[in-house]
Amino acid sequence: MSPFIFPFTLAFTALSILGALLVPQNGLTNLALLVSVGLVSLGKIPTAWRSGLLAVLALVLTILLRLNPSDKLAFYGLLAVLVAAFLLPNLSSLVRIALGAAILFIAVPIAGLTNSFLFELGIQIGIFAALALGLNVVVGQAGLLDLGFAAFFAIGAYTWGIFGSPQASQFIAGFPAAGLPGNYLYLFMALAVITAAITGVLIGLPALRLRGDYLAIVTLGLGEVVRVFANNLDKPLNITNGPQGITPVNRPEVGPLTEFLRAIGAERLYGRPIDEPIAYSFFFYLLVLLVIGIVVLVNIRLANSRFGRAWVAIREDEIAAKAMGIPLLPTKLLAFATGAAFSGAMGAVFAAKQTFVSPESFTLQASINILAFVILGGMGSIGGAVVGAAAVTVLNIGILKDFSDLLNTWRQTGVTILGFNMANLPPQLNPAKYERLVFGLILILMMIFRPEGLIPEQRHKAELQEARQEAKEGGGK
Repeated sequence: MSPFIFPFTLAFTALSILGALLVPQNGLTNLALLVSVGLVSLGKIPTAWRSGLLAVLALVLTILLRLNPSDKLAFYGLLAVLVAAFLLPNLSSLVRIALGAAILFIAVPIAGLTNSFLFELGIQIGIFAALALGLNVVVGQAGLLDLGFAAFFAIGAYTWGIFGSPQASQFIAGFPAAGLPGNYLYLFMALAVITAAITGVLIGLPALRLRGDYLAIVTLGLGEVVRVFANNLDKPLNITNGPQGITPVNRPEVGPLTEFLRAIGAERLYGRPIDEPIAYSFFFYLLVLLVIGIVVLVNIRLANSRFGRAWVAIREDEIAAKAMGIPLLPTKLLAFATGAAFSGAMGAVFAAKQTFVSPESFTLQASINILAFVILGGMGSIGGAVVGAAAVTVLNIGILKDFSDLLNTWRQTGVTILGFNMANLPPQLNPAKYERLVFGLILILMMIFRPEGLIPEQRHKAELQEARQEAKEGGGK
């Protein structure tokens, strides 16, 4: 370890913190804090110092968000600290829990009460992370390429959307005209888990007898079948309301949460009486965190169980796994059902949050996006699936749109940069319009330079390194 890395990291972080506190709304100081998070997380420094510096950086970033809730750089810095706290090795469990709880339950809510966009971003990250974790069981652990995973998300959403809205009264005599009360959502989340898991088994029975490209094509077709059913089941019985979608979908009552927020003085942060929109934003943020916690816990337990080891064996070599006595079809069906169950639970939450369900939310592109989260984060890696979903969500919803707004501001004010008048910048050059292009380029670069993903699973990383080593040895002969 270079003797200069630690003192440099310490000095740079101290100067960044000092600059941020003296000039709290300066973009350069906030950018320096982001760099400090990277240095502390990736630099070779003592573990005790790393834990302390991450805690101090989290505190400073929270202060900056409190002073300016629209400070996106500070929010991204907090996300980076959160990722570092849970994924860096050698940190104690106490440090991980303390940092995670402080960021998720104190820092983000404080800022979110004055900038609900942060709640929205957190909710979107949580929903996509749960979907990525579900597909990670199927693709990453069991090695089964599923291109129709959004179908299970749709089943969960329609499970609550149909019965939590006036839609069910159109084909069930005597059903409440306004749909079931919103508090039934919790029951239907469990039903969505069961329904999606059963659907996963039914889809898997014919599909999982195939392998490789054939399996991918069949799952793609079956995923589209579910979407087409949702698009056309408006006759002869109007079950899904077809392409028009279902609305309004009822939400649970948030009266007790509103009273709790008032009791702890949240109105002083909010700047006005706690109203329904902010209460629902906070509610769904907490609900998504709860579901994500359960999904991550189940993933960890499954990965370390005999089922997880069986999935890995099938992924590495089906013939060898079968020779060792692993029943292939039941084990694959369990992987399909488990991944589908996670997706179904989040589908019900998604329907309640949006108060609207439409087939357009569950296209092939949605399945491709979920698969890309898993690939970007690292196949088979639980932390990688979460980081991949968070990275893409922040890129699409945050960074690209913020950059587009900045370019539009420069275009309207006629700012000159390097001799070029930004007023002459064509409006077609809007980064938000090219998010799929940017994302595609990122995936290509990842496949070239880091095919194991951002947070690789150790076994999968070792397999890729062995394959590269064999390729080099073969090329040298």
